[in-house]
This record gives sequence, structure tokens and C-alpha cells, in this order.
Amino acid sequence: MYTRQSKQTAHITTVALQKGGTGKSTTVHALGQGLMKSGKKVLFIDLDPQGNLSYTMQANPGKPSSYDVLTKRSTARKSIQHTDHGDIISANPQLSGTDLEVTQTGKEYRIREALQPIQELYDFMIIDTPPALGTITINALTAASDIIVPVQAETYSIQGITQLFSSIDIVKTYCNPRLSVEGILLTRYSSRAILSRDMADTIELTARKFGTKMFRTPIREGIAVKEAQALRLPLFSYAPESNPAKDYEQFVAEYLENH
Repeated sequence: MYTRQSKQTAHITTVALQKGGTGKSTTVHALGQGLMKSGKKVLFIDLDPQGNLSYTMQANPGKPSSYDVLTKRSTARKSIQHTDHGDIISANPQLSGTDLEVTQTGKEYRIREALQPIQELYDFMIIDTPPALGTITINALTAASDIIVPVQAETYSIQGITQLFSSIDIVKTYCNPRLSVEGILLTRYSSRAILSRDMADTIELTARKFGTKMFRTPIREGIAVKEAQALRLPLFSYAPESNPAKDYEQFVAEYLENH
């Protein structure tokens, strides 16, 4: 009897935390660029109204965006931009009004449904999210296979982790039971600060409490990250020998161990 084999679909990773300044966009960009260096086909999806990822990747702000996809004004396929630094569905400032505009039943599934027709075009899709737990982030979690949580070694990050995991539990119950947490990534880290080392230990214990891990390599603070972003260049090509680039390279390698 002939059995039709299902085609491979993209693995979708959402990078999320409702606290700003933890390096979500930087992590999305570095992860995607690292996967591309490994020969993977990657789609970046920017759901943050600030559009930092879209700016860094030199996306055209006049093209259909993730806002148009969420509001069903455009399809995901028609919204993909092919830039010198990779494929992206860019952000739009209008995303900030999504909670008020997208209110219909099933609103949590908009991104998942939109990505289904293009799943076979990519190996990985990496989603950047805003620093909030509204409709946009819930859509990103509902669409995802797993989540990466970037945090800084500070008290507020632990509070943010707890709030995020509460939302993850709700999404798993009602929208996406297969959702898992890939791990917590320590960003903008300084090993010279005693407080940072102590907080890193606390965050690792918090990760265990929620049944996940902290990635082995923390991402060290470094001016090269801001310089690369200002020049709209990938960190790996702008400053490959910088501490953050070396750390992100190890992080990508660890991520690939499970994929």
C-alpha cells in the first residue's frame, strides 16, 4: 500500500520575554544568521512594533508586513522580503494597535495559520516579539515549536520569567500543547560583577524550577553588538572575534544539538 510521506516543515522558534532591553532582537538576528552560516534556510519574522530587527536587516518599510499578515491584509508568502542578510517578514509600527484591532474568535491562531502554506520553504523560522504579553506574543507562542527566553542577570528578569511561564502554561492548555521551552539565555552578561554571578545562579535555579535549562554559554556584554546594529550588519561578519559573536556562535551550536 502506498503511503504519502509528509514533507518536512520548518521548525519555529519564538524569542520572548515581556521585559524590554534583554536582547530579544539581537538574539533572533544572531540565531538566524548562525543557522544560515550552517547552511539552513531561515525566515525571520519581526512582530515587534519597534522594528529593530527589520531595520538591522535593511527591510523595506513600504512592503507588506507582519501587521498585514496578522490583520489578513496580506499573506505570509507575499510579505516575505529577500534582503542581503536573509528573508524576513518585517514589522510595522501599526502592530502596536493589534490588541484593539484583532479581536475576533481564533485571533491567537493568525500567525500559525498564515505560516502553514510556507512551512516547506524553510528549515527554521525565528520570531521576534514585543516586550508585552498581548495578542502578538500569544500568536507567536501559539505558532512556535519552542521558545528561547533571553534574560539579564537582574532581579526583574526573574519576575519576567515567572510571568512568561504563566502565559506559556495558558497557551499550552488552550492553543498549543506541543509548545516547549528550549531554554533561558543569559544576555549582556558581565562575569566580573559579583551580583551578576549570583543572579546567574538564581536564574539557573529558576530555569530548573520550570523544567527547562539555562544555555551553557552566557552572552557577554560588548560594544560590537551596538556597532553592528548601527551599521545594519550581522554581528558575525562585522566583528567575528568579539566576545558576543563568539558567545552567540556557541549558543547556536548548542541550539543545533537539539535540532
